[in-house]
Amino acid sequence: MAKSKARKRTKQAPASGAAETLRASWAQAQDALGAAQAEVEKQVRAALKQNKIGGRQADVVLQDLTARFEKERRKAQRHFETQVATLAGRVQKGGKAAGRRVGQAVEHALAALNIPSRREVADLTKKVEQLSKKIDALKRRRR
Repeated sequence: MAKSKARKRTKQAPASGAAETLRASWAQAQDALGAAQAEVEKQVRAALKQNKIGGRQADVVLQDLTARFEKERRKAQRHFETQVATLAGRVQKGGKAAGRRVGQAVEHALAALNIPSRREVADLTKKVEQLSKKIDALKRRRR
């Protein structure tokens, strides 16, 4: 059971930054849960043996316990993935907003220093080209 979980973790694409740290922490938590599950199973086996419950009854109890652990592990995994996706979306949205603010601040600084922006230079270049074409057309008409 623990080996299949390890394989599932290695199949995931490597993340970066905070998501990678969160995933590493989650993997450690899952490993700790696996160890706790093994200890609980050991204690349940000992209790079953002490109460002289054996064979099929013990197997049913252990299977039920294992199924509950797996169900809760999957539930926690889905919740974790949802939260990471939400966090990643918020970070991306915040990054775009910060980029826009920086761009606006640069434009205001350029305007304050009376330095034209790229957009203003491009607009002026288009206007100069249009005027040059009009002048050339007028020169051709004169001739």
